[in-house]
Amino acid sequence: MAAILVEAPASEPVSLAEAKAQLRVVHTDDDQLIASLITAARRVVEARTGLCLIAQEWLCLRDGWPEDGVIELPVAPLLSVEEIGVFGEDDAKAVIDPAHFMVDAASRPPRVMLRGSRLWPRPGRAINGIGIRVAAGFGPLAADVPQPLRQAIELLVAHFHAQRGDEAGGGLPISLPALLDPYRLVRL
Repeated sequence: MAAILVEAPASEPVSLAEAKAQLRVVHTDDDQLIASLITAARRVVEARTGLCLIAQEWLCLRDGWPEDGVIELPVAPLLSVEEIGVFGEDDAKAVIDPAHFMVDAASRPPRVMLRGSRLWPRPGRAINGIGIRVAAGFGPLAADVPQPLRQAIELLVAHFHAQRGDEAGGGLPISLPALLDPYRLVRL
């Protein structure tokens, strides 16, 4: 399943003021750089944990329905399923009534399945015939994001700020896994 970011987070889990305090920077000369480091650090944390931190909108595309009828979504934590659409041969989208499916946002990965004996409508196009628009993240506010993940962003911002050139030692901070590992999905 492909996942395409439709709407990026409206804010970051760590503010510019918080990052500057962590860096002990009092001037405004590096504000743009520090803001970009915050975004880069959030993306690293999201990639390493497989979690969306701040509310964002994604479009998940599938060619067809799984045999068991249960769709596992590639983004978590799931805030909501906004829409499930099936595309016909003419690329017209038919939206599935939300009353016809159930959403399991508590599982990881989150899941969607039909209620009762209903059947998913067959897509008319062979590629990306199903589009599922979802909202994912811990919430819209920085305070919604667990503190260890916010701390990991601050740690990465400080690391990226110190390692801005071609200096040796450009690896990630050694304490980063201690903050991220409890949030990573481990499959057995």
